[in-house]
Amino acid sequence: MTAGKFIEIESLGKEAQELIRESIEARKMAYTPYSNFKVGAALRCNDGTIIRGCNIENSSFAATICAERTAISKAISDGKLKFQAIAVAADMVNNLITSPCGVCRQTLAEFGDMSIYLTDPTMTKIVQTSVNDLLPLAFRLNESIN
Repeated sequence: MTAGKFIEIESLGKEAQELIRESIEARKMAYTPYSNFKVGAALRCNDGTIIRGCNIENSSFAATICAERTAISKAISDGKLKFQAIAVAADMVNNLITSPCGVCRQTLAEFGDMSIYLTDPTMTKIVQTSVNDLLPLAFRLNESIN
């Protein structure tokens, strides 16, 4: 993966480790009766608050919401608009770390660049990256590329 680097959990500060552990806890709440693919997210707001989110499936698949967007939605509904980092925990697929989907990347980009930590539930594999690394040239309604 060129958009991030593999790291050991011990190499991170206490705040990042806490955020990763919170994403794993959030994953336990996922509602996934169709895919059984559980994802948890933990979003650290600028005031230090951690907001958890999980994926919530629906039999009308278009109505499904990802863990990252659940966390963002919960934070915004609580009046929080500035974020430092997000951790996302999910099973690895084909021996690859799971990263945010395109819609989640664009949603995160709406609130600026922030650190992203991606992990499997055992914290065996952790990737450190950022919104800008995962979504270069993100769409911005009032910005253009020069």
